Amino acid sequence: MELKKNPKVDINRDRGMYYLFALLFVLLLTLLALEWKTYNKNYGHVASLNVEDELIEEVPFTQHIKTPPPPAPVVAPPIIEIIEDDEELIETEMASTETDLNEEVIEVTDVEVMETDEPEFIPFITIEEVPVFPGCENAKDKRACFQEMMMKHIKKNFKYPEIAQEMGIEGRVSTMFVIEKDGNIGQIKMRGPDKLLEEEAKRIIGKLPKMTPGKQRDRAVRVPFSIPINFRLE
Repeated sequence: MELKKNPKVDINRDRGMYYLFALLFVLLLTLLALEWKTYNKNYGHVASLNVEDELIEEVPFTQHIKTPPPPAPVVAPPIIEIIEDDEELIETEMASTETDLNEEVIEVTDVEVMETDEPEFIPFITIEEVPVFPGCENAKDKRACFQEMMMKHIKKNFKYPEIAQEMGIEGRVSTMFVIEKDGNIGQIKMRGPDKLLEEEAKRIIGKLPKMTPGKQRDRAVRVPFSIPINFRLE
């Protein structure tokens, strides 16, 4: 009697389909391995600020250093000739400078006072009336309130650049800006270890609100202010 195979129990019947499923599974594993990424978990760092750093006036940024002019050439003293005293000397009559008590004194009625030129910038530490940060109008110590509000503003708007975190870039960025006569912020300058950190510091300072300008002798003046921002990865 001849034995016949049952097509339902043939193990080679679906071999091609199994092969395709296995190949597709291997391709998916290879794709996941190539696209797998790891991220640095140290997100959300905040900049650390020191109060004593805020009181230090940073050295202004200069582009060119002017060299002092060369010293003036030494001029030889003139030759002194001795002349014999044969001629009669003519005495010069000296007019008296003493005032006469009987002389009428002219009364001066209109005196014009010349205004002295104020310096272009008045440092924050030495100015008579410091710029007023919004919210410090009624503060007793407006200088301390200004520094406190500056730190709150930096912490509120601080955002560590993600690319800088992945590359492990950190350091201190020295920032300097000017509070203009109208209270706006201008002339923002930065100096730091990397452009990414400098751009973030510029963005933070650029978001400062309009302030009440500083005054010197009851006149609004321009006030420079400098503050360091520390970027640290913990």
